[in-house]
Amino acid sequence: MGYRTRVQLINRKKSQQWYVNFPSALAQALELEKSEEVEWVIENRDRLILRRRPCRARRPPAAARGGVGRKK
Repeated sequence: MGYRTRVQLINRKKSQQWYVNFPSALAQALELEKSEEVEWVIENRDRLILRRRPCRARRPPAAARGGVGRKK
């Protein structure tokens, strides 16, 4: 399944800033965290890979932390 998003460009006086936003469903499926560091790797002109930093401490899935699917 793919998620479409648009590339955004902000032109400033002396520079340009490009943005690609993650759809919420994708960020949640990847369990991305606020301020998490990732790196972009260019495989070729058609494929850009987002790679997590290897030193990232992995958290257990939400269900194991008592999140999703937990009954009260």
